[in-house]
This record gives sequence, C-alpha cells and structure tokens, in this order.
Amino acid sequence: MRVSFLIAAHDEVATIRDVLDRIRALPLDAQIVAVDDGSTDGTAEAVEDWHGEHGGDVVLLRQPHRGKGAAIRRAIAQADGEIAVIQDADMEYDPVDVPALIAPIQRGAADVVFGSRFIGGRPQRVHRFWHRLANRLLTLFTCVLFNTTFSDIETGYKAIRADVLRSLDLRRSSFSIEIEFTAKVCKRKLRIYEIPISYYGRTYEEGKKITWRDGVIAVAVLLAERLRSAGDVTTMPATSRTVREPIPARVVQAPAAASRVV
Repeated sequence: MRVSFLIAAHDEVATIRDVLDRIRALPLDAQIVAVDDGSTDGTAEAVEDWHGEHGGDVVLLRQPHRGKGAAIRRAIAQADGEIAVIQDADMEYDPVDVPALIAPIQRGAADVVFGSRFIGGRPQRVHRFWHRLANRLLTLFTCVLFNTTFSDIETGYKAIRADVLRSLDLRRSSFSIEIEFTAKVCKRKLRIYEIPISYYGRTYEEGKKITWRDGVIAVAVLLAERLRSAGDVTTMPATSRTVREPIPARVVQAPAAASRVV
C-alpha cells in the first residue's frame, strides 16, 4: 500500500533533511508532501536540495505562517497514497516506527493508528513532570468525553486510511488540528489502534513550540467537537476506498497565497 507522509514544517532546516533521509530508507512506496509554513531559515530550500540529490515523489508547497493545521490541510489535498501518516519535521518522532504504525491498517484491522509514547517498549526522553501530568489529564478528559481508552492524546504520530482522512473535514489551523482529528475519529466510531513509539523530545531551547496555552485550547476544541452535531462530519463506510491517479515524481511549488497546486 502506498503511504503519503504529510509534513508541516516551520523553521526546521536543522532536521528536515534527516526526516527525509529516514523516510527514503523505509521499505515503503512513499510519497512526501511537505508544506513550508512560512519558514525564514531555508527549510523549503533544504527540501528542494534534498530532492535534487535523491529524487523520489516529493510535493513541496509554500504558504505564509498559518499554523500546523493549515499546513496539514493543504497537504491532505495532495496525498495520493492509500495510507496517510502525519509526520513532524523536527525528528521528535522517528520514521523508523512507521512500518509498525501502519501495519494494523495494512492488514485491514484498523482505520486509524495512534503512536503512543506511554505504553512502553520504545526509547523515551524523560518528560517534564507538569507536561506529563497535563497530558494525562487531557487524555483522561478525552476518554471520558468519547468513551475510549487512549493512553497518549497529544501524540504527534498518527496513521489513517487516506479516504477516511479526506472525509473528516478538518478545519483547525493551529496545533489544535491534532485534537480535532482525535475527536472526529472518535465520533465516527472508527477502528482505532495504539502502538508504542519512540520519542526524542526537544526542549523549548532546542525548538519545541507547543505551550500550556495549547492545552487550554485543546480542552475547548474537545468540548466543541463533542457537542457538534454528528451531521457536520461527512459519513463514509469503513470499508470504502478511494482510487486516485498517481502523481509523477516531482517537486511542486505553489504561490504563497494559492490554496492549491495547479
């Protein structure tokens, strides 16, 4: 099954090439859709240079700084794989875990797979106490709201059937798209799995961007999505498939203000 890696990158020139190298090394039929979210450090140019050296199926989009959610939503429109993986550009999450992440989807058992940092078996950087506590409380809140049993609601590693992803109608433009995603797949009663993943977390000095404010926003998003009418989410049977024509290997650059690639 073809896998589309959806990468939102903002000022990640120090790590983006490592991410691309590790994706290239995987034994997968992979498409890379990278969205440069208003970087000022040469991130987009690093992707161009990498593609010039290695080739492969790479789509590069540019936009003003609008947030992770806006970048991911643009990337979704260009994905041509049967499975989509949301991949951060900062190497906190190692692509070496992706084959295990997508395995339940490949075997037909799952629609969505969350990579969990807290169910053991993989290397973990020690977390700050208050960050870990906030994650646990937010995860518990999510489980209560949606009657589920997540262990790590704030994970950045998720794999999903691409046809299901396109049907979710994601609308958030900030980091809160991660919470919106979770709420919407829970409301759809999809087959959700968790697997253990590695986590090489960064400090704020090293470039980490998420803050306590994102936790407050997450609570508001969870409540809003829980109360939203089920009719606001596009319905799609769990067994459906969408077939799209493959996109030839290339780097595509869209004008900064454009909403699509032409």
